[in-house]
Amino acid sequence: MKTNSNYYHPFKIGDVEIPNNLVLGPMAGVTDLPFRLLCHEQGAGLVVMEMVSAKAITYHNKKTRELMAVHSDEHPVALQLFGSEPDVIAQAIGEISDIDYDILDINMGCPVPKVTGNGEGSALMKNPSLIGEIVAAAVRASDKPVTVKIRKGYTEKNINAVECALAAEEAGASAIAVHGRTREQFYSGHADWSIIRRVREAVSIPVIGNGDVTDAASAIKLIDETGCDGVMIARGARGNPWIFREIAAGMQGMGIPERPSSREIYDMIIRHARLMNEVKGEYIAVREIRKHVAWYSAGIPGSARLRNLVSSVEDMASLEEICREIFGV
Repeated sequence: MKTNSNYYHPFKIGDVEIPNNLVLGPMAGVTDLPFRLLCHEQGAGLVVMEMVSAKAITYHNKKTRELMAVHSDEHPVALQLFGSEPDVIAQAIGEISDIDYDILDINMGCPVPKVTGNGEGSALMKNPSLIGEIVAAAVRASDKPVTVKIRKGYTEKNINAVECALAAEEAGASAIAVHGRTREQFYSGHADWSIIRRVREAVSIPVIGNGDVTDAASAIKLIDETGCDGVMIARGARGNPWIFREIAAGMQGMGIPERPSSREIYDMIIRHARLMNEVKGEYIAVREIRKHVAWYSAGIPGSARLRNLVSSVEDMASLEEICREIFGV
């Protein structure tokens, strides 16, 4: 594996200094405040919130407000909105001026039908001129740098990431994140990194590459093949916040840390659950931690039994007791 100091470096998005070029990508139901804190501690240079609806913000939805909570220890952090109406997005930005985020991201890559069916997420890539209008409205309304996250295209017959990126840049976007899959692929098959390279060659603002980065070797290969300024890790971080420290070590030519021991995994699960409990309360925490436990424990002895036991757990004490038993702590 080739390494040199050029792989791991700080970069800027607008006037925001990002301490390194590893980015935790947004994932609905995953990149909440507790998980972002854990990934930040493990070395993510920038963390991105799970997406929130611009329209829900304008309706003063309480649950949407809760999703946007920021901790002083997670900066720099990007807040991600989704929506398809420039005026609604501008209004939403005005209503979150009290939130201490650093970068405003507009989601133009989400593939799920309930989002695309409303003309939002990756459906925006069908209309590059609307992308420009949305970004321009966001830039006018925001005192933070505005970025966008797009895909390769909506379908294989309409590969237009370059056109969409240029529209966003012309409207004032400060960076572009590109996932190398189309909307119709969702998360199947392989990411096409060549489209990330084409976007990088077309625009003058930072480009963050996304798709199929699972370790230091794939992160380095992505940079080699695309010239991207940042590397976004999303699904590869589920149950694996350690991925950031491992990639950082590999990029710098250092020995890659050993995979976490059973005790480290146990400690992380308990820490994650307790953070969730602090932020969301016990009822929600014990239910939301279940999927994380499944990701953390994949491949370890007793994982199937752990998942089965945790699937019906209803309080923190029981969760911790089950984990102590399975991990032998």
